[in-house]
Amino acid sequence: MNYFGKLFTAVAVLALYCTNIFAQEQNPADTAASAKPAFPEDAPVMRQSGAQKLYYIRNVNINGVQYLNPDILKSSAGLIAGDSIYLPSNFIANAISRLWSQRFFSDVKIGAEIEGDSLDLEVFLKERPRVNNWDFEGISKGKKKDLLEKLKLKRGSELSDYIIDKNQKLIKAYWSEKGFRNTDVGVRITNDTLRPQMVNVTFLVDRKNKVKIGKINFTGNEQFKDKRLRRTFKKTHQKSINIFRGAKLNESDYDTDKDLLIDFYNSRGYRNATIVRDSIYPINDKRLGIDIDLSEGNKYYIRNVSWVGNSVYETDNLQQMFGVNKGDTYDKKSMHKRLGIGKETDPEAMSVSSLYQNNGYLMSQIEPAETIIGPDSIDIEVKVFEGKQFQINEVGITGNQRVDDEVIRRELRTFPGELYDRSLLMQTIRTLGSMGHFNPETIMPDIKPVSDRLVNVNWPLEEQASDQFNIAGGWGSGTFVGSVGITLNNLSIKNFFKKGAWRPYPMGQNQRLSVSAQTNGTYYKAFALSFTDPWLGGKKPNSFTISAHFSEQNNAYYVWQKSTQYFRTYGVAAGLGKRLNWPDPYFTLYGEASYERFSLKNWNTFGMTNGAANLLSLKLVFARNSVDQPIYPRRGSEFSVSVQFTPPYSLWDGKNYKELERLATTSTSSAIQDKANQERYRWVEFHKWQLKGQWFQALTQNSNLVLMLKAEMGYLGNYNKYKVSPFERFEVGGDGMSGYNIYGIDIISMRGYEDGALDPTNDYSVAYNKYTAELRYPVILKPSSQIYVLGFLEGGNAFESWRKFSPFKIKRAAGFGVRLYLPVVGMLGIDWGYGFDAPAGSTKKSGSQFHFVLGQQF
Repeated sequence: MNYFGKLFTAVAVLALYCTNIFAQEQNPADTAASAKPAFPEDAPVMRQSGAQKLYYIRNVNINGVQYLNPDILKSSAGLIAGDSIYLPSNFIANAISRLWSQRFFSDVKIGAEIEGDSLDLEVFLKERPRVNNWDFEGISKGKKKDLLEKLKLKRGSELSDYIIDKNQKLIKAYWSEKGFRNTDVGVRITNDTLRPQMVNVTFLVDRKNKVKIGKINFTGNEQFKDKRLRRTFKKTHQKSINIFRGAKLNESDYDTDKDLLIDFYNSRGYRNATIVRDSIYPINDKRLGIDIDLSEGNKYYIRNVSWVGNSVYETDNLQQMFGVNKGDTYDKKSMHKRLGIGKETDPEAMSVSSLYQNNGYLMSQIEPAETIIGPDSIDIEVKVFEGKQFQINEVGITGNQRVDDEVIRRELRTFPGELYDRSLLMQTIRTLGSMGHFNPETIMPDIKPVSDRLVNVNWPLEEQASDQFNIAGGWGSGTFVGSVGITLNNLSIKNFFKKGAWRPYPMGQNQRLSVSAQTNGTYYKAFALSFTDPWLGGKKPNSFTISAHFSEQNNAYYVWQKSTQYFRTYGVAAGLGKRLNWPDPYFTLYGEASYERFSLKNWNTFGMTNGAANLLSLKLVFARNSVDQPIYPRRGSEFSVSVQFTPPYSLWDGKNYKELERLATTSTSSAIQDKANQERYRWVEFHKWQLKGQWFQALTQNSNLVLMLKAEMGYLGNYNKYKVSPFERFEVGGDGMSGYNIYGIDIISMRGYEDGALDPTNDYSVAYNKYTAELRYPVILKPSSQIYVLGFLEGGNAFESWRKFSPFKIKRAAGFGVRLYLPVVGMLGIDWGYGFDAPAGSTKKSGSQFHFVLGQQF
């Protein structure tokens, strides 16, 4: 065979050009790699000396590939027929390196068949095995599903040592977070009997014993006892009799808790406190020990405080807001919180930083410099870099598909041309979150300066389902009640007749339409309809609401029965609301005019037995709502003061109500009683007052643990003591009978007691009070569902007259519960409460009670 003849060369460029690619990956499922072929020392491509020669690539042939596209492999390796290459060079080595980097192969070789100035490249590849099935042994089905999702294991993916090792580490980390720190993870790889080149991988998980923290020891601490220092840890706790406090070790939480330990020392004046060393060691196979060696240092006090660089605000004003004076104990955490810097920054709270940020100084910086004077004194010099005032250049909105831009923009507090104001950004976050159309957990403005005086503000939004449709059954007032309802929260009336707008209904304008029906078949039925436009006319935030309802209760308990008793209610109402700018933008005023007609036949619940009563009233509500989001609030407050009143008919109608009351209560003739009551209540009169307030405060740095405090009271008054309204009273006790509407009374929930158990008489109550404290913690906070658990303390009572009303005479209860919010269904929940006191008319304490919750309550 001469020099110009055809010769075959299998080139191991790994050995010739790239010594760092010598090592070839092996897979547990691979058979032994084939031996390298012998290559002639005088093969042209192998030649290390001599001048380079230009070759024309005639063909590129891929060998050994079954599951990958050869054309894509050629392109990714840079081996293209028609190209010209110089040999010897690093061209082939680079091609092999590119193929290795894809992790698809357990063996890569490239050879060449040369003919004159042309060559055919032969690429020999050995594909890694593909995984037909991933599985786990030693754990439950639920944990298998969690791990498959967490590890993102997919069928058909390639297998390598790297993938096996990575997933073994992830599995160990998964169980370590749950307290199983000694978990062993093996692997079993078997060939699939039906599919060549496919394997089944099973991870063998042995969790072993759960490991908890047995002891946390401190050394070097002279000023504070071990017990006090352990309390600074929020999530790292040693095993104790408190079964509700976890004792597993999470390294990330432990690191955070160590920072909290130093923060504690800093807040007590020990500026130089440090952790000299710490160690985690096994006590036995079930317990860990943690040793922390501390250096406390000296306790420091503030000697002098000075300000540098401030020109916009007077030093005295800044110092008053800072609140740190000569002689105070050094407290780094409090100082940083008041300055509004570092991890102590609270966008909601007033601070020196927010003072500047709310007045356009976007780039302002506050930097406290500390100078140690002697062994126990510090001088604080607060350096202020004010910068320039920024104006808003553009305001953008992204992510909204269902809600119209104009509807979102009218809720924004940030406008082009105005000064940048962080407090207005916070207001906008609250407003957008309260709309219910966007995930409140992800609402955060994107702030981008575009020059030294202009800034763009963009609002990236994540839409979530807000409409609700439910078909449900529940127990209310001693009977099973079925209900069906639909609430459209993003209706657009103006698009009703617009072509193509019904998808599935005309939407985009944030208008609300609610239709509901409830019945238990024969005994009870109710229908309700309401419509709300939050921006009547689209110009100002003035809301308009119109509603109507009908309900009937009777004594026809079975289909074949004909009712001889009933209580029917008909009602319509219309209201106007207005957002106020004073005292602040969170205030609202709402007025509503309503008419209701109560029709009774042989019905003894409401004082009158037969006849009809009419109720024409006006309701005014003055409210403030600064809650950050409607479903799981973390901060803010909400309160309302409402009064509903009717005209005082008794002042001018000329009727002798004293005589009518005497006839209604003392006459032995039911006909005379009915006639007297019909005269008394032909037009119902009263004035009704309600005060409600609730407050939310996050208790942890991540704002998940939330404290909710709530108080409310109500009173039904009269103009004439002989014409006290039997309607619009209060029924106190139970779960609020959600899903079962009895028009004519207000249902007030009181967990730990049965429905109406606190009413002192059968005629309901004319006054009540109620106090609630809840501790809430979220389980899931996602647009598709939100779940949180709660523990509560509750107290309240009901009274038959204002003279007997007392805010301190309460019935007590405690318990716990869970809430589930589904966008399509609304809020669902169940509570267990224990009533510590006796209900009205009883001497035995209420005891254990379960309560079901449907809908959001205030």
